[in-house]
Amino acid sequence: MKNLKIYGIKINVKIYRNLIALFAFSFSLGFNAQELPPVLTFSPKDYQADNQNWSITQGFNDYMYMANNIGLLEYDGEDWRLYPSPNQSILRSVFYHDHKIYTGSYREFGFWEKQPTGNLVYQSLSKAIIDSIGTDEQFWTIERLENWIIFQSLDNLYTYHIEDKSLKKISIEGAITKIYKLDGDLFFQIVNKGLFKIEDGEPVLVSDHVLFKEHAIINLYAYPSQVLVQTDTEGIYTLEAEPQQWPSSSNAIDDFTVYTSLQTKNEGIVLGTISEGVVFLNSEGIIQNQITEQETLYNNTVLSVYEDKDANIWLGLDNGINCVNVNSPISVFNDDNGVLGTIYTALVFNENLFIGTNQGLFYKPVNDTTSDFKFVKGSKGQVWTLREVDGYLLCGHNNGTFIFSEGEFGQISDLLGTWCFKPVPDHPNLLLQGNYNGLSVLEKTQDGWTFRNRLDNFYVSSKFVEFTSPTEILIDHEYKGVYKLSINDSYTSVDKVSQFEGISNGLYSSLVKYKDEIYYAQQKGVWRFDTVADEFLKDSLLSRLYTENMYSSGKLATTSGEIGLWSFNKNRINFTVQGKINTTFSLGSIPISSDTRGAMVGYENVYHLGDERYLLGLTQGYIIIDYKKFLDTTINESLNITSVKYWQTGQKASFLEPGKAAELKNQMNNLHFNFSVPYFEKYFTSEYQYRLIGFIDEWSSWDERHEIAFNNLPFGDYEFQVRARVGDRYFSEPKVFIFKINRPFAISNTMLVLYLILLIVLFSLIHNVYKRYYKRQKLELQHQANRELELKQLESQQEIMQVKNEQLKQDIDNKSRELAASTMSLIKKNEFLGSIKDELQKAKPIPLNAKKVIKIIDKNINNTDDWKMFEEAFNNSDKDFLKSMKSKHPSLTPNDLRLCAYLRLNLSSKEIAPLFNISTKSVEVKRYRLRKKMDLPREIGLTDYILGI
Repeated sequence: MKNLKIYGIKINVKIYRNLIALFAFSFSLGFNAQELPPVLTFSPKDYQADNQNWSITQGFNDYMYMANNIGLLEYDGEDWRLYPSPNQSILRSVFYHDHKIYTGSYREFGFWEKQPTGNLVYQSLSKAIIDSIGTDEQFWTIERLENWIIFQSLDNLYTYHIEDKSLKKISIEGAITKIYKLDGDLFFQIVNKGLFKIEDGEPVLVSDHVLFKEHAIINLYAYPSQVLVQTDTEGIYTLEAEPQQWPSSSNAIDDFTVYTSLQTKNEGIVLGTISEGVVFLNSEGIIQNQITEQETLYNNTVLSVYEDKDANIWLGLDNGINCVNVNSPISVFNDDNGVLGTIYTALVFNENLFIGTNQGLFYKPVNDTTSDFKFVKGSKGQVWTLREVDGYLLCGHNNGTFIFSEGEFGQISDLLGTWCFKPVPDHPNLLLQGNYNGLSVLEKTQDGWTFRNRLDNFYVSSKFVEFTSPTEILIDHEYKGVYKLSINDSYTSVDKVSQFEGISNGLYSSLVKYKDEIYYAQQKGVWRFDTVADEFLKDSLLSRLYTENMYSSGKLATTSGEIGLWSFNKNRINFTVQGKINTTFSLGSIPISSDTRGAMVGYENVYHLGDERYLLGLTQGYIIIDYKKFLDTTINESLNITSVKYWQTGQKASFLEPGKAAELKNQMNNLHFNFSVPYFEKYFTSEYQYRLIGFIDEWSSWDERHEIAFNNLPFGDYEFQVRARVGDRYFSEPKVFIFKINRPFAISNTMLVLYLILLIVLFSLIHNVYKRYYKRQKLELQHQANRELELKQLESQQEIMQVKNEQLKQDIDNKSRELAASTMSLIKKNEFLGSIKDELQKAKPIPLNAKKVIKIIDKNINNTDDWKMFEEAFNNSDKDFLKSMKSKHPSLTPNDLRLCAYLRLNLSSKEIAPLFNISTKSVEVKRYRLRKKMDLPREIGLTDYILGI
């Protein structure tokens, strides 16, 4: 009979084929649905390396490291980095100790050290003894024993002393499958010989029982009273003279072909199988969970298993990597094959968990996490709501209302679409139903709950219904708004319908009663109904749950536990927690985004299972949130600046040490920061805030983005700060990186010193120049003193001239006054003579003597001597005016010049008339003729023109 060699152990091929057939049959049947811990999945595309991952460890800063086919993988919680295998062979093993990552591959082993910049650098150990390493040796396992690091191949053991750096080879006669460290001893199996351990550097037989000779030993487990041996296909046995199967009450794990395993910190066991995924056993050997590709595993072949500091179980797969959050406060029921459909409601009734979906009604025992859901016959179709009333389970269905009691499922109303059930205040025998087309009433009789009547006068879809009094209700319709209805006392019709104008309708809005208050929620916030004012008032606290950029659903859900009110946005699930001392409540949140949770938007539903465990219905199953466990979850504040890069624009980037302050040239003013939190929880993502003091002093908004770049920074001193939160847990201290960008060379310290020296030299030169200058000035001052004497003499002469000029000016002013007085006297005289003349001419006929008098008067008025005297006085006061007028206007007659002189004195026509012994009108004629002679435009006044000369 042919045999198959696994780990060097020969296995009967027929038996192996039977095992494969058995598991193929179990897959074809489908495993029982389970409530499983969340599982993170990383495909080769995610980590950018080969499919297979042979070994896992946790190292620097709690980062994860995987031995991949093409090199060492590093994962910091945000980014993957690949360090190629030193000799381009498959990396088979990885082990962390004392700031070194030890790896083994084909004819090669050594360690990686982290550099100050964050990168890993490899140092070979095997190079020193390469001649003693066999041509086909690969190093499959690495362990530490005291001060020794042991590298195991299938043929030999190689030890490396941590302190003195010495290497030693321990030759083994036979093939070694694996090494196991247990209670300070190192065990290993030699094929066909049994189980051995190292004592004083030599192999010592522990057991040569046939079981341990013919079957591959995968691992050893230490329990207080016994040591257990994990085999590949025969299950677990006690390590004693006659091994006993463990646990004795069950041999279920015999069906698995185990490739790798580990014992967890809580004494559980994790089995990585060849084709059945991963299996979790408790400390008594009972299977708790099995996760396969059918659930959430990326691949069914598990090559390596590792438990990190947070008790997450990492799986290196034949294709990909998984991380199982076994301690998560969230458990997941996946319905990837769509048997259940989208869950719209849930309820525990008679110790069974009932869920209503778009496929119908299903149930299973509430305390059995592994049993299948059973379909309730006759419930096929959309189930909207479930409610327990007086020992009956009422089901709101697309086809009407159904009741489940004593295993029977029957219809009591065929009104299409029952959205909800609401107890009628003061009427314990009545239930109000919200239907697709209005409202209806159920009544409890001796035969149970029956349909009673439909309410008239209101036919709007009533998904959300709440009582404000026994005869008044509020109804929310997301497209039409909120209605207020008044119902008659017999609950047969709606008497009055009104709508609230103060609040707008909104997509995915909802109406709910919580703590005797009615709340309405939509995109713009949450409103509370004030029964006294009969209006909705905005609730400032709950409205914080809704911001425009985070809004996804206005659905509010209520539960009976410590958490009473739930809401849902894009990034998280929000809830209220009732105060223990007073009636006020506070807000909390769980960071599960809408994409991750996968609930039907607008139909989110939460049910309190008891003991602060809450079920949230999704489109492909449900999740259960353990609130107590959520509160007890501790998060290690391990925030790291993983890398700092800097570069000159257009040039290649270089790395800086994240833990050391830096001083950069002015051209190196572009920086890029990466940061991460090595917290590996599927539903609790890390978010970051950052600021660059000296450039941006305000913290950025919280974001999942874990990198930031600053370009073209000006010179100066900077401090980059980043802080983190995981869910609602805020890290207390930010991480800091201090750096300085130097000034440009033109204003560098060196140049500033040079500028200072040049300035001193310049001041010295200026001082010498001024010194010579002042000497010259002294001589010039003597000459200046002499010149000043001369100037003083000139000033005296000028003062004399000024006195004379002032005297002359005074004379002119006097003459001007005399001219004005003379002119006025002449005017008065002529006016007087003119008046006498006018009186004499009034007599008819004029006496002869009077005529003589008139002649004398005319002679006096036109006396040329008066004009000459006036002309002389005028020329004295306004020198050359008449000459200037004559030169500008040669055609002017003496009479014209005389008129110009009078106008120069700003005399009016009435004042000028007596001087010419003519009428005022005649003066106007003379003025007109003068304008024509002077050819003045119409827009220029004659007097203004003359005064302006």
